[in-house]
This record gives sequence, structure tokens and C-alpha cells, in this order.
Amino acid sequence: MVGIKFVGSGGQGVILAGLILGKAAAIYEKKEAVFTESYGAETRGGFSSSSVVISDEKIDYPYVLEPDILVAFSQQGYDSALGTLKSTGILIYESELVKPRETERIYGIPATRLAREKFNKTTSVNMIMLGFLVAKTNVVSKESLIRAVEESVPRGTEKENLDAVRLGYNYQ
Repeated sequence: MVGIKFVGSGGQGVILAGLILGKAAAIYEKKEAVFTESYGAETRGGFSSSSVVISDEKIDYPYVLEPDILVAFSQQGYDSALGTLKSTGILIYESELVKPRETERIYGIPATRLAREKFNKTTSVNMIMLGFLVAKTNVVSKESLIRAVEESVPRGTEKENLDAVRLGYNYQ
């Protein structure tokens, strides 16, 4: 069983990222998966999080209290989850927005900058982070992630979102 927690601010796509990862695991990997979400009353800028539990067996508790993988989109999100990551856990973070205190098993990606450079906007940051997460952890296969993205994003945005996933996946 693996618990993944996404944390950030409203408007960064934290909820959608968790939903897509859960779909990739449950539908395309044929695993047990549970998705939960939490967000403030603000539409943009307030704290936002989502969690996914993935297992080969039945899941008896749907919440991630100590994530195996923490994905931090913002400093506020990271600070709120600081101390919950398992000692053996992996931190994936937006390297231009988050200054982590952890020193081991961390992987940063400048997703916001990459999105601006490639797409001239930042709406694809969550897809870049998802691709990077899958490349670093193999929590689901790249193929399962791609299929889940194709089915989950608004029609007409599939190509851009898939390009963003591949950008994150291929980031060194």
C-alpha cells in the first residue's frame, strides 16, 4: 500500500492531479485506490490538498496521515504537511515555489517555469508534476497515467495536457 498526498493552493490543479492518479491506478492498473480531497472556501489561493491510497488489497482506511509520497505545489502546502512525510518517504516539489527542509529522497522540478516556457501559461503545472511523479516513483505506469489524463481533462485540451505530462516525465 502506498499513500500519496498532493498539497498546494487552490487553482494549481492539486485536486485534479489526485483524481487522475487514482483513476490511473484503479481503472488502468486494476488496483484498489481511494481518492480524498480537501480545500478551503477560496476558489484560488487557499490551501488545497488531495490524497490517493493505492493498494493491491482492500483499503480499510481512506485517509493519508503519513504519506509515502508528498507532492508539494506551493510553500504553504509544503509547510502544512511538513512532518507528516514518512521517514522513508519521497518528496516531489515545485522547485521554484518550495524551499524544502528535507534533505533525502527529494526531487524538484521547476514546473511553473516549464509550463510558462512551453505553453505560455501555468495551467499545465499539475500535469507536469504528475508526469514527474510517475517518472521518479513508478507508482503507476506512464501508459496508465496517459490514458487517465486523456479521459479526465476537458475535451480539446488533451494534446496540451499530454504534452505537459511527457514534459514532466522526461525532465532530468
